[in-house]
Amino acid sequence: MRKSKGTREPIPIAPSLGFNDQEFIDTPPSVSKRVLYLSAQAVFNAIIIGFIAKLLVELIHLITNLFFYGNFSFEETTPAGNTLGLWVIVIPVIGGLIVGVMAKLGSTAIRGHGIPEAMEQVLTNESKIKPIITILKPLSAAISIGSGGPFGSEGPIISTGGALGSFAGQIMKITPNERKIMLTAGATAGMAAIFGTPVAAVLLAVELLLFEFSPRSIIPVALACATGAAMHLLMFGQEPMFGMPDIPAPTYQALMWYVTLGGIIGVLAALISKSIYLIEDWFEKLPIHWMWWPAIGAIAIGVVGYFAPYTMGVGYSNISDLLTGNLPVQMIFGLGVLKFISWSISLGSGTSGGTLAPLFTIGGAIGLALGMVIQYIFPESDINLPTCALIGMASMFAGSARALLTSIVFAFEVTMQPHGLLPLLGACTSAYFVSFFLMKGTIMTEKIQRRGILTPDAYEPDVLQQMHVGEVMEYLEPQISLNQSIADVKKWVSLNRPDRHVLIVKDNEGKLAGTLKLKDLRENELDENVSIEALMDKKIIYIYPESQLSFAVEMMDRYHTDLIPVVNRDNKTQSIGLLTPTLVFAAYRKARYADQQLQRPISLKRSGYRMLVKSKKGFKR
Repeated sequence: MRKSKGTREPIPIAPSLGFNDQEFIDTPPSVSKRVLYLSAQAVFNAIIIGFIAKLLVELIHLITNLFFYGNFSFEETTPAGNTLGLWVIVIPVIGGLIVGVMAKLGSTAIRGHGIPEAMEQVLTNESKIKPIITILKPLSAAISIGSGGPFGSEGPIISTGGALGSFAGQIMKITPNERKIMLTAGATAGMAAIFGTPVAAVLLAVELLLFEFSPRSIIPVALACATGAAMHLLMFGQEPMFGMPDIPAPTYQALMWYVTLGGIIGVLAALISKSIYLIEDWFEKLPIHWMWWPAIGAIAIGVVGYFAPYTMGVGYSNISDLLTGNLPVQMIFGLGVLKFISWSISLGSGTSGGTLAPLFTIGGAIGLALGMVIQYIFPESDINLPTCALIGMASMFAGSARALLTSIVFAFEVTMQPHGLLPLLGACTSAYFVSFFLMKGTIMTEKIQRRGILTPDAYEPDVLQQMHVGEVMEYLEPQISLNQSIADVKKWVSLNRPDRHVLIVKDNEGKLAGTLKLKDLRENELDENVSIEALMDKKIIYIYPESQLSFAVEMMDRYHTDLIPVVNRDNKTQSIGLLTPTLVFAAYRKARYADQQLQRPISLKRSGYRMLVKSKKGFKR
């Protein structure tokens, strides 16, 4: 037996008048084999992405050493210790010029911070990304960051991993949806390879890239993220990404302050997100080619870097310092305010770089500063300053990107502080709640929404898979008989004017015999006294009342019909009703917008669709 493509349920077809010899059309590989195939490729890609992540980090170190210290060295360093004086302003400009030329001559897709570009390809281009991005994105990001850009390496590696996954999906014989899974698996494997956060990477996939949650998508993505995290252990070591002092269990007073602090940061997250695109609008008004914009934006990096050199570069060490809770006020101000100025202007210019690390740095500095204020005014608050920095970091990401679960789990995975989970849950939810009311889009979606691309805001199961044919079908017995002539049927049609293009025909015993298209009835050249059987299609496509509505829609599309008879599963010659696209649309609309209808049901009576009750006589309401 063969199965229908894309579904587990067989498509019944009745050849001739009998209902024997059911056959099944179009045999695809089983779903399990497809998942296995995608998973194997996703794991292989993740291994490659792990090496690319290590190469990107080493390349950033090399370029930093070359630009700021004149050394050809892969030793880990930051621009903070440079002795260039005013010349430090020139270095980021040179990097911006190189990135602008690369974008002009190579691909404009290297501009930006990675995740919005990946989302756009998922939503509009069947997850197809140019393979050249796999090379140009990490190279441009390394130049941008290595020349002092205040960005993280995670955005570029997410973009690079997505490009590699998309490229693999384009050379594999897979569907566009499977290519989306490959792109997402590659992108999130990159994040896991940089931070060592496999669970947060999976959640990022669900909240920002996949827009679905199903075994066929989650299994390859989860395996890719686990592989990426394993590559992190191999390449970068086993310690948490951001070490910090042990967090004490929060008291109820401290928890209230943490939630309040999260709400405040949610407001700031909305303002920061809006400011990025406001700056982009300013650059759009410049009377020069966009190729020069990264160099102009880099001036802000250099000027800020002259006064606060620790704001330049990736700055992962700054996050670790913030999480100790012991930084001087001057440095907290620099990381919360000056870092924001240089990062927002340079990112708004369209250069290449990530957003996660800057958001964590800015949020952590603000959280620590607010915690110090609360502790000074309310000494009995019981708050812990490292915890304030941690929830500030996560709340800023939750509020700006509206990736609630990702932000909570990420902060836990990079610090491994179990007592931080409860404050993180309260603060991030508070930030998410406030941000939801203050801005329509997010820092990740605003760019593509401005281009007219709508992004999903909810992840719901397929409505049609939750309804059955018997809930929406029209209860109607066949009205045309085999013993009628073509003339009789034409007369019946002219009198009754049926609102469908196909009629169900019964035999002399009242059993289902076939279907008749009105088009064939009008265009026939036969003697009108001939029985209607001459025009009738005896190859009947039928469906059961227990079948999913999504399966019925697939049958309508596959066989190009707008009417399917519904038959009794135990007696397939008994037609109990019919299903049409109009009925499907009405049911879909009712179910889809049911949550928008305010109700006050105070009753023990079961509500919902009409139910089918099986009896000896067949089916009835």
